[in-house]
Amino acid sequence: MTNVLGMVVRRLLTLIPLMLGIALFVFVIMRLSPVNSAVSALGDNASPAQIAAYNQAHGLDKPAPVQFVTFVKDLLTGDLGTTQSLNKSVGSLVSEALPVTLELTLIGALLALVLAVVLGIVAALFRDRWPDQLIRVISMMGISVPSFWLALLLIQQLSITWGWLPNAGYINPSDSFTGFLKAMAMPAVALAVPVGCSLARIVRTAMVEELDKDYVRTAYGLGLPPRVVVGRNVLRNALVNPLTVLGLRVGYLLGGTIIIEAIFQMPGMGTLVMQAVTTNDTALAQGTILVIAGCFVVINLVVDVLYMVANPRLRGSH
Repeated sequence: MTNVLGMVVRRLLTLIPLMLGIALFVFVIMRLSPVNSAVSALGDNASPAQIAAYNQAHGLDKPAPVQFVTFVKDLLTGDLGTTQSLNKSVGSLVSEALPVTLELTLIGALLALVLAVVLGIVAALFRDRWPDQLIRVISMMGISVPSFWLALLLIQQLSITWGWLPNAGYINPSDSFTGFLKAMAMPAVALAVPVGCSLARIVRTAMVEELDKDYVRTAYGLGLPPRVVVGRNVLRNALVNPLTVLGLRVGYLLGGTIIIEAIFQMPGMGTLVMQAVTTNDTALAQGTILVIAGCFVVINLVVDVLYMVANPRLRGSH
């Protein structure tokens, strides 16, 4: 436990320069954008005097290093700025949109994990036989299907043709949990299938490696049933590496929510990013990108901790 806590502290300390670097990267990219923040806020008919007054009020007339220091200070106080298109606090918009995106990402990750474990275990237990070959084909098809195309197919079939699920919108789970699950079903599946199919190959490979080890043959020789050997030992050891890969795939899921939320008209972070792009709102784009990047970094930290907890050899080496 001490080793785990020490690792967590070290990783938390590395988050400081990492997030500072992300903030610098986003700041530079936004400043290289040809979009004029003052014109976006005031309109194309704004006079030079109005533009100058806006720049002075928002510190845009100061040197870039001074602007960056001010930007970081504001971030430390939780101030993400004010949108130019809506004249609202970016933080308030993010606080409303972030839970939707995190819920969608979490459900998508869980579905991807379940899909990967089921397909990977079956493929490993029936290796080089027809179930393994069939799952290989299914996995390749799932990896090749873009999430947005799968989303459109799901809407066409499950919503328009059969009328089983709503094709757009979001329902708060506190209002109706059943409605929440129905609204999340198709977006989560669209995100989960490519990730789950790619993880299935990794789970299958890890399972095959574990099944070929001496301790498995010894367990079978002692008369232990397959469900005990596979469920308690093989699966636990085989899932260590796929768990790490899943943490890296969270970045794909977070990125995928941008287009998926737009397709299903969900009020999440993806919708905010699309709004920022379409309205040339640099403050909104800057804030949402920073929050998404921060979420990705934190999720990977959690995955690293889980990886160490699940791997006794790593716990003893730190």
